[in-house]
Amino acid sequence: MQVFTKWDGIEHKGASVAIGNFDGVHLGHQSVLNIARGHGPLGVITFEPHPREVFAPNGPPFRLMNAEAKRNRLAKLGVEYLYELPFGPALSDLSPQTFGREVLVDGIGASHVTVGADFHFGKARAGTPDTLRDLGAQMGFGVSVADLLHDDSVEISSTNIRKALADGRPRDAAAMLGHWHRIEGAVLHGDARGRDMGYPTANMSITGLHPPKFGIYAVLIDVLSGPHAGNYRGAASCGVRPMFGDTVPNLETHIFDFSGDLYDDHVSVALVEYLRGEEKFDNVDALVAQMDADCARARTILADV
Repeated sequence: MQVFTKWDGIEHKGASVAIGNFDGVHLGHQSVLNIARGHGPLGVITFEPHPREVFAPNGPPFRLMNAEAKRNRLAKLGVEYLYELPFGPALSDLSPQTFGREVLVDGIGASHVTVGADFHFGKARAGTPDTLRDLGAQMGFGVSVADLLHDDSVEISSTNIRKALADGRPRDAAAMLGHWHRIEGAVLHGDARGRDMGYPTANMSITGLHPPKFGIYAVLIDVLSGPHAGNYRGAASCGVRPMFGDTVPNLETHIFDFSGDLYDDHVSVALVEYLRGEEKFDNVDALVAQMDADCARARTILADV
C-alpha cells in the first residue's frame, strides 16, 4: 500500500476512493470499501489528525485506532493507495466545491468516490452525499453512497464499539468491527516490575485512544517488527496499576512462553476477553497468585480462538 500525506503532486491518478475517518475500520467502513473496490484501483482518503482532535482538543480520548493501526488494517483489506491528508485550516476551510476541484480532481484525480450515508465534508460540514453527487456530475467522477449497517437492530458505529469496549465486552466490539479490537504501537521501556515477579511484560502507551474497561484481558499478540516477529498469545493488563500507585494508563502484555527483547519493536495486541477488573492486593505474593490464575484462564480461553 502506498501512503500519501498530501493531495498535490500525486503522479498516480484514477483510483476509486472511499472517504472517511475510518476509526476502527468497522463493518460499516468495510461496506464502503467494498463498494469502492468495484470501480477501479482501491484508494482511501482519511485525515490525520482526526478532525475531532482539532475541533475539540481538550475532549476525552476517543480514537479506536492510532494512525499506525489504521494503516495496517486498511492494508490487510487490500487498499492500494492511502491518502492520509493533514487536517487543519488549509483543508477544513475549503468549501465543498473547492474540495471537489482541488483535492478530488486536480490533486488525487479520483475516478470514483464512495462515502457513507452520514458523510459531510467542506467548511462547516456543508457538503452532503447529494452535494458530492452534484460535484461528480459537474467534474467527471462517479459517486456511490453506502447505507448505514445495522446488526440485530444496533447501528454499527464507532460510538457503539466504544461503548462495548468501555463495558468490557470486546467480543461484542469485534462483532461490529469484523476483527478483534487491537492496540498497536512501539514497546516502551518500563520499570521491569513484571520481570521481577516472573511475568515480564511488553508496555505500550494508550495515550489518545479510547480506553477499554480497565482490567485484565486474554489477548492475541502480533509482533510486527524485529527478530521476534510472529503471532503469540498472552494476558494483558490495561489501566493504571493500582498496586503500585501509577496514574497514567497503559497496556502491559505478558506473552506466553516467550523469551526475548521487544523494546522499540512494534506490536499489535488484540483484546479477546475481559477477565476481571483491576485490584489492589495486600502484597506481591497475592498479586502473583492472581496472575497465575489469570494466565491459566487466558490460556483456556485462547485455546478456542
